[in-house]
Amino acid sequence: MNSSKQNNPRRDGRISRQGIQRRFWIGGSLWVLFGLISGCAYIQLTPQIAPFEEKVLSGDGPEKALLIDIHGVIHNQEQRSLAGFPLELGMVERVREILDQAAKDNSLRVLILRVNSPGGTVTSSDILFHEFKSFKEKRKVKIYVTVVDMAASGAYYLALAADRIMGHPTSLVGSIGVIALKVNLKDLMGNVGVDVEVVKSGDKKDFMSPLRPLTPEERRLFQETIDHFHNRFVGLVAENRPQIGLDKVKKLADGRIYTADQALENGLIDQIGYLDDAINGIKEDLHLPSLQVVTYQRPGEYKPNIYSSLPGNLPINLVNIDLGLHLDRTSPNFLYMWLP
Repeated sequence: MNSSKQNNPRRDGRISRQGIQRRFWIGGSLWVLFGLISGCAYIQLTPQIAPFEEKVLSGDGPEKALLIDIHGVIHNQEQRSLAGFPLELGMVERVREILDQAAKDNSLRVLILRVNSPGGTVTSSDILFHEFKSFKEKRKVKIYVTVVDMAASGAYYLALAADRIMGHPTSLVGSIGVIALKVNLKDLMGNVGVDVEVVKSGDKKDFMSPLRPLTPEERRLFQETIDHFHNRFVGLVAENRPQIGLDKVKKLADGRIYTADQALENGLIDQIGYLDDAINGIKEDLHLPSLQVVTYQRPGEYKPNIYSSLPGNLPINLVNIDLGLHLDRTSPNFLYMWLP
């Protein structure tokens, strides 16, 4: 028994060299594995939005045209992961980042805005118009707009910053006007037996509440706000498309959408053609036959030509308006937007 005890390293407190090495190897391996798992988790859970890189789409001359996509609902809502980390910037923020980078390029001669949007919020549309207009004036560059499926409402609003607007043969253009949505849940709340008591400092403090309908006076006040935004839109069209004339703009601005042929006839666009027609026209206008067409992309994106990342149709309507916009249905949202 005593001999057996002495020969057992576990019983007399001694550990063999092989046991120490084995434990050290296992412990080290666990730490390495933990580090790898933690690193992978960090990469997956905290993605970083990489800066833009320039990609040449065509041409080899020293002067450049920058192709910028305006796609989808116009807003400035970031896209975030389930963990809350940013995956994609809002449209206004993304465009400002592009223009800040473009401002550093002395070889830039023209911006080409490829527009495919039903419009969006009043403020975001106005900011983008201001950003493009200011960039054009400061950098002394031209802006051309080419419409893909549609440039409706707020998308047409920002397109007014351009020197020339071209529509595809199948484009839809227009929807000049404003719309706002207010939810009225009064009957629903009554049906489920819920009553809401409100204490307020003035009788109009809650006039946009979804828990009751508008009074006639409140509807008048609401309409005044809509008319203010509408008049601003109409004035902007008349100012930037002087060939139309204010009286005709007022007639066109009833919210309807126009085909490319109708838009051309009414002076809302300047030409009908395809994106390569627009690029060839730009080269002729600027007398730059070797003009480079470039775009900015995030690392990992692949854009081999001018039609890369060309979006499809935009199914935006009253049922699925929240798609890409994240509207708050309990408060008013003033929109330069086409809602078929």
